[in-house]
Amino acid sequence: MLMDREALERTMFRSCWKKRQILKGWNQILSSCPEIKWHFIGHLQKHNINKLIAVPNLYMLETVDSVKLADKVNNSWQKKGSPERLKVMVQINTSGEESKHGLPPSETVATVEHINAECPSLEFMGLMTIGSFGYDLSQGPNPDFQALLSLRKELCEKLSIPIDQVELSMGMSMDFQHAIEVGSTNVRIGSTIFGERDYSKKPAVDKDTADIKATVEIAQEH
Repeated sequence: MLMDREALERTMFRSCWKKRQILKGWNQILSSCPEIKWHFIGHLQKHNINKLIAVPNLYMLETVDSVKLADKVNNSWQKKGSPERLKVMVQINTSGEESKHGLPPSETVATVEHINAECPSLEFMGLMTIGSFGYDLSQGPNPDFQALLSLRKELCEKLSIPIDQVELSMGMSMDFQHAIEVGSTNVRIGSTIFGERDYSKKPAVDKDTADIKATVEIAQEH
């Protein structure tokens, strides 16, 4: 497997709109790496959709967690006039924790079906989950990863989608190796690459963004 460097990104959305130096750094990255592909990870509030859509080289939104959000993102992307569809993943709350965003597993098929039928400017790419933190792998495979694998199988059977066309975004710095072993195609390993971020002197951020630092897309070596 290879790490697709063009798919390397940080979820720094809020601070990017507040700090000029970060925006300047962002532009420097784009000038040096014009083909870089940005993924957005973290809970997307509806009033921030247009700001996100305006980001140059936005490639994928990994955290669509409702039909309403999908519709609003679709409309905003249409207004942007991009010739390409925006790639999206549907976030599933596999652990059932109230502290996590994401759809209940039972709504997965209906939401993907809606995106495919009613959101012509979006391209459904796969499923994403965060799962419970600190799972002890000595107890066996991570149940959240297994749940996402099962949901993909169910989704593909009901909507007649080839299973290799549905990506799985699961696994972070503490468990990405296990995630890859069980079938993850995208892992989020920002802490491993960039180091831990210090939040002790910063305002609180939303419950997903505080824990997710980056994504590295894992691509099969051809």
